[in-house]
Amino acid sequence: MTENSTLEDTAESLLWPEYRNPDDLAAIESVPLAARGLPESTYALLARAARKWPERVAITVLPEAARWREPVRRSFSQLLADVHRYANLLRELGVRRGDAVALIAPNCAELIPATLAAQLAGVAAPINGGLTHAHIAELLRRSGARVLITAGPDLAPDAWESAHELASRGLLDAVLVLRPTAAAKDTLTPLPPIDGVRIGYIDILAGEHDWATFAGEPPAASDLAALFHTGGTTGVPKLAAHRHSGEVANAWMIAANSMLDEDAVIFAALPLFHVNALVVTLLAPLFRGQSVVWAGPLGYRDPALYGEFWKIVARYEVAAMSAVPTVYAVLAQCPVDADISSLRYAMVGASPLPPAVRESFQSHTGVTLVEGYGLTEATCATARSFPDAVRPGSVGQRMPYQQVKVVRVAEDEGWEVLPAGETGVLVIGGPTVFAGYVSGHTGHSPVLDGMGTVVDGWVSTGDLAHLDADGFIHLHGRAKDLIIRGGHNIDPAVIEDALLAHPQVTAAGAVGRPDAHSGEVPVAYVTVAAGADVTEADLLAWAGDRVPERAAAPKTVTVLEALPVTAVGKPYKLGLRADAVRRELLDALVGTTGIRSVDAAVEDGAVVAAVELEASADRQVVESILGRYAIGWKIAVR
Repeated sequence: MTENSTLEDTAESLLWPEYRNPDDLAAIESVPLAARGLPESTYALLARAARKWPERVAITVLPEAARWREPVRRSFSQLLADVHRYANLLRELGVRRGDAVALIAPNCAELIPATLAAQLAGVAAPINGGLTHAHIAELLRRSGARVLITAGPDLAPDAWESAHELASRGLLDAVLVLRPTAAAKDTLTPLPPIDGVRIGYIDILAGEHDWATFAGEPPAASDLAALFHTGGTTGVPKLAAHRHSGEVANAWMIAANSMLDEDAVIFAALPLFHVNALVVTLLAPLFRGQSVVWAGPLGYRDPALYGEFWKIVARYEVAAMSAVPTVYAVLAQCPVDADISSLRYAMVGASPLPPAVRESFQSHTGVTLVEGYGLTEATCATARSFPDAVRPGSVGQRMPYQQVKVVRVAEDEGWEVLPAGETGVLVIGGPTVFAGYVSGHTGHSPVLDGMGTVVDGWVSTGDLAHLDADGFIHLHGRAKDLIIRGGHNIDPAVIEDALLAHPQVTAAGAVGRPDAHSGEVPVAYVTVAAGADVTEADLLAWAGDRVPERAAAPKTVTVLEALPVTAVGKPYKLGLRADAVRRELLDALVGTTGIRSVDAAVEDGAVVAAVELEASADRQVVESILGRYAIGWKIAVR
């Protein structure tokens, strides 16, 4: 055995401690993180994988669910070569270390290396193409991005039209276009020119660039890697800045899972503008040389995927997957028509996992659902669960080298640390805490501001939680989601938990409905399993019997086909609040003449009621009724 191989074996043993159950945490942290020998950057992580497993398949990308038997495959060495070509093209276009490169596209074979190349040449800024043009334009301005990598007309026409419109307004210097996975080389749709803007297909423009090396300086651990917008749906989403060190550390924490070895295949279907897709299903597998099967551009939003899902698992021998609870609720209804014995467990996060979904999925498939918890401001994942050490009601134990505590926010905005068992706001510290929000751009680098979210290196999650005696995290809803009834604080989780205990309820959300006397009263919204025969009256009685305090018992329970969620699958309580406002005002205005319509919508993060009147209506009467409520409202006369 050579000296080099001995050193390499020692490094590998340090890199991969035993991490199979909660008791392993102390032993892992007995070795400092700095001694683990983590790669310097996401680029160094990819280069390491290409060096160790050059011919192994890194990514298998499906053109679409219906064509899952016709994938495009790239080895680790081929993926690195693509990243070099794309990064060298970006460098030719003037992208340097502090410059953001925006990416707007559904998942496809070219988007994966493009994202890594943006992190190599500059800073990746993935954007949800479903945002409004105004929001996208503001995110471009705030990030300083002048180069956009986007879906072409054959991949996502809406994204292409948006990109073309933004470029026509002078907001971009270059537009690099992605094509559908497995698109024929001789079927290039012509791209209309724009004066002063370089436009072309990224694979064509990058084709003549060096594939072997990157022409610039590689990023350092402290450099910014990405700007991820938060999952908001009102106002312009915040841009959270990630360092290379944070992304690499978080990816290692996920990859250190001893239950998956190098041969494990991971399934990915979340969009790459979501941190989970990047960190859990792209960066973490690079550490172990694990192959990832990427779904088509619609991912879990493709109805055709569910009819083929178990065949895909069997064909590619998928060992693990990551999704949101709604995906597992649907899969629990899909007949298992293939051998899925390769699937060891399924990861779930982004929103609370209803017990009914857990039980139906696990009994239907025999596959364990493993909860996790995280947020963009702490890179991605902060807590994980263990299939062999289930902790009911918990989202898991903190990951190695991250720190968590529960605090009470005092009147002077200071934090008082609470003991185990007491509920307060969860805060996180450690190597994955983000660099701050982007408030603007100097022309050379983003301007960062913690905006009160980060205090002495700790980031406030805004989530209510308690830690049990063993340090497991138990969530209790969002701090700002508290229902305040006559000055009495009601945790919506107590209502939601009561309803989720019903065997036919698959999801639940409780919010405050405006009340002229109490300010707010609690109301609930639920979804139920297919074929359920339970009524709203039944569920109201069920909740009334089980909610621990009378004041918290919901006044109404409304059954919906689906609860509103953000673009990344998180519960969207503002949507429920808007519906609650609308229903209250409809009741309050019954019998008032001249009412044409009553609605409520979310504007800049607040619910605003809108009442439309006939010209003959008595506006003063309507205003007096609306004035009873602590809500925003406006009146229009038609």
